Amino acid sequence: MLVKSQVKYIQSLSQKKSRDEEGVFIAEGPKIINELLSTPNIQLQQLYALSEWIQQQPQTLAASAIEVSAHELERLSQLQTPNQVIGVFRKPVFSKITSYHHRLSIVLDTIQDPGNLGTIVRCADWFGIQTVIGSRECADVFSPKVVQSTMGSISRVQVLYEDLDTFMEQHKDIPSYAATLHGTGLYEMQPVKEGFLLIGNESKGIREELIARCRHRITIPRIGHAESLNAAVATGIILSHIAR
Repeated sequence: MLVKSQVKYIQSLSQKKSRDEEGVFIAEGPKIINELLSTPNIQLQQLYALSEWIQQQPQTLAASAIEVSAHELERLSQLQTPNQVIGVFRKPVFSKITSYHHRLSIVLDTIQDPGNLGTIVRCADWFGIQTVIGSRECADVFSPKVVQSTMGSISRVQVLYEDLDTFMEQHKDIPSYAATLHGTGLYEMQPVKEGFLLIGNESKGIREELIARCRHRITIPRIGHAESLNAAVATGIILSHIAR
């Protein structure tokens, strides 16, 4: 049976301040838990799981999990429908980035929807992009909803937070591509081996001062009548053409 302090601790990790202080994050569900457990740069701190999940695990892992009831799991869970197991993990450790040359990176201007951020990280992982740079107004990549949306890609894609005006000025020698409603048609472009792909806020797009710093503007040609595309969907479409 869980003690009150354990419940309070897990619940506190829904807050960014607590996650930052502890250096940990929460993940839920068998699929993402198994993915993170197999990743060398992420360390498990503690598992809380239903007996049926524990019984299906190797003995060494099962012995380290704290068995909880369905009611207790519901108290711990950040999801509407708890899913068998919750893990507390140390934040991933990545090598320090010394150069953005010879690689494609994603830059995000105020992506605030957790699902969008998580899906963008997942798209980056799919296309082999190892770095996402977010403005300081972006959602926290270690929030429970973002973690769930990444489906384990959080262990392979490094997400950094920077003042983007300063960051872009410091790296103005790197080609930058702003995703806008008006620009070079995506299908006219060749693959990009080096550069920053800028994706803007869900409703406001990329700030004008950042667009001004970009060498290129690219757009996904519109055939129908939709006013705009979801930020994560647009990222996936663009990457499928420039990261091939």
